[in-house]
Amino acid sequence: MKITECRIKVRDLVAGYSRDEESGEVVAYGDCKSEDSKARLNIRPKYQREFVYKDKQRNAVIETIFKGFPLNTMYWVRNTESNAEYEYEVLDGQQRTISICEYYKGDFSLKEQYFHTLPEDRKETFLNYGLMIYVCEGEESEKLEWFRVINIAGERLTEQELRNAIYASVWLSDAKRRFSKTNSLAEQKGGKYLNGSSIRQEFLESALAWIVGKREDKAICEYMAKSAKDCKNADELWGYFCAVIDWVEMKFPTYRKEMKGIEWGLLYNEYKDKPLDKEELEKRVADLMADDEVQKKSGIYAYVLSGEEKHLNLRAFEKGIIRAVYEAQGGICPHCKETFAIEEMEADHIKPWSKGGKSVKENCQMLCRECNRRKSDK
Repeated sequence: MKITECRIKVRDLVAGYSRDEESGEVVAYGDCKSEDSKARLNIRPKYQREFVYKDKQRNAVIETIFKGFPLNTMYWVRNTESNAEYEYEVLDGQQRTISICEYYKGDFSLKEQYFHTLPEDRKETFLNYGLMIYVCEGEESEKLEWFRVINIAGERLTEQELRNAIYASVWLSDAKRRFSKTNSLAEQKGGKYLNGSSIRQEFLESALAWIVGKREDKAICEYMAKSAKDCKNADELWGYFCAVIDWVEMKFPTYRKEMKGIEWGLLYNEYKDKPLDKEELEKRVADLMADDEVQKKSGIYAYVLSGEEKHLNLRAFEKGIIRAVYEAQGGICPHCKETFAIEEMEADHIKPWSKGGKSVKENCQMLCRECNRRKSDK
């Protein structure tokens, strides 16, 4: 890869700046001497993420410029294709570039002063600031690999943002339109069931993990690669996501905050064809929500579907109870009648939780690990 170092003034960068959230296009770097000049820099190419800087980070960029301190190096790629729409695209530095341009356009103020209200000398200080840019030229694979390397530091990309860089396509653009915008279709349809942020690609990642059946990078990448090659839209993924949310709302119509962040797609894949009575499910969920033995309330939904107690994180016996019962038994396991150190034994419910047993002293016995394992396997 060929890399050229250059200095570009802020006044040249902000010339021709425009940002269209509907299409996702963000461009700048026109001729600062002509208002009609065509922008030459694509700030948000297909592999880039949405704008994620918080106000504090955004303001720090502008303060750095006014103080004349060095701003971290930014990287552009020169497009060598004859039919390229833009001469350059941002490889690294999108967040800083948009912060600079939006301050210039008057989209936010710094210390209650907008750019257009500044004294002329302060405006010139801002516009004459020199940005350090490395302009790179190389093959697509080289650009994307460099993109991964230079994003190890700073505002780190999520795994899905990195995948998006590799599988840029018409299919991905359609998927991002539905899953990756603020107040996106996915957010409106099922945002209350999802953890994370749509603009950090976490909604899209969940939908992909669900449709492939696991949160595994290789499986998600294989699905994205095939879709990027064969599909012109993300209808399959969107239809699947809608089916998952519809199933959840049909089987569990009473929404609780514990339903947010559950791997609903994985539960849907396994139980969507099983006969489930929503009223019976609701009664069981309500009873378990009121059970103070259940420590992980969000696990109730997987439990009522699977019957596996591991989802509930049932309350363990307190250390004082364990010590008291161990001393009362004299360290003897009541099943095998052998004597053990307390570290070699485990607290066990005499009456199982599933039959109403509680984690109290009267319902506790100390078993050796082997006997407890045999008992649990029955």
